[in-house]
Amino acid sequence: MPEMPEVHGLAVFLGERAVGRTITRTSVAAIAALKTYDPPITALHGAEITAAARLGKFVVLSCGEELHLVFHLAKAGWLRWYEALPATLIKQGKTPIALRVALDDGSGFDLTEAGTKKSLAVYVVRDPQEVPGIARLGPDPLADEFSRDAFAALLEGRRTQIKGLLRDQSVIAGIGNAYSDEILHAARMSPYAIAATLTPDDIDRLFAAMQQTLTEAVTEASGKPPADLKDAKRRGMQVHARRGETCPVCGDTVRSVFFADRSLEYCPTCQTGGKPLADRRLSRLLK
Repeated sequence: MPEMPEVHGLAVFLGERAVGRTITRTSVAAIAALKTYDPPITALHGAEITAAARLGKFVVLSCGEELHLVFHLAKAGWLRWYEALPATLIKQGKTPIALRVALDDGSGFDLTEAGTKKSLAVYVVRDPQEVPGIARLGPDPLADEFSRDAFAALLEGRRTQIKGLLRDQSVIAGIGNAYSDEILHAARMSPYAIAATLTPDDIDRLFAAMQQTLTEAVTEASGKPPADLKDAKRRGMQVHARRGETCPVCGDTVRSVFFADRSLEYCPTCQTGGKPLADRRLSRLLK
């Protein structure tokens, strides 16, 4: 799933390549992906893209102050950029393409989604806050005003496992399964630690790990074209999606816990006192 750093990279790329261009055509190949009808998507035709931004895991392409194309790539979506957009017609239901956007210089992009479970979402709105997922976003962890004390206030009283809390977009915006694994590994903290029980030292360590991990990943993603972002993400991972490999910090073997639709990865030596985690959703450390 694309998370904050990759989505940031896409927004930066579109800011450099698409801002100043005019949208000449849009083609919706997956009707279910388009979540709005007013304004119609045809309102984008002839509109100049004036800004590109990231809000959580959403990309916002603004065409002035009152017209915005917003998309969320969900678990298996991606953006495919073309300097020369293909002239072939796309057929509904027979392609991984959900949306094609053509620009006035012949370039453009497709939003694609792999797999059978389709969750990619596209919105055309007058205000990005009209998108429900944006309206309920928590603070951005890299915002200047997001301090260690603000983070501590979010954790206070929450009887929630820290892994799940980091992934909760209404609590903190932009972090998903992969980077929560990486942050917790850097903080040397169990994914099953309960937020409300963290000590001040724990919070210091976790906040510092979150800031460093995300800042480095955002820096790495900035300036890369969409085609290179996924590989850059994979190369930067210490534990996520590295089950069975050696932890680069301590040399232990990276392990996984599997859930219905995802897994988490962690290092027992670095994070759980050497004890493996039981492989069930609400497990505690094995005794």
